[in-house]
Amino acid sequence: MQETKRQKQVGQLVQQELSDIFLRMGFNVTEGGMISISSVKMTPDLLEARVYLSMFQIRSPEEMLEKMNERMGEIRGALGNRVAKQLRRVPYVNFFLDDTLDHVFKMEELFKKINEDKDKK
Repeated sequence: MQETKRQKQVGQLVQQELSDIFLRMGFNVTEGGMISISSVKMTPDLLEARVYLSMFQIRSPEEMLEKMNERMGEIRGALGNRVAKQLRRVPYVNFFLDDTLDHVFKMEELFKKINEDKDKK
């Protein structure tokens, strides 16, 4: 289903505010790695934000995701303080791992291997 203009607008607003919240809470650079929000998808009723996180050089992305879920109340409260004037209700935030970066690295390795095999022949 196609996202509406309003869903995209609210998603961008939530992404900007969460990025700033992560910066202030120290989530963006942690454990020698980086966490960034790759995208935010809103449900049609704007009550749920699906936040896709890209984690670079994080030892255990699943554990980091768990830590963030433990602090969900604090994150959602901060988000509520920031978007209270623009939205009637603060969306519930769900975090998901965005593994696009992993796929890119795997594809690059495959292409390197193909080119090496081609050069050997």
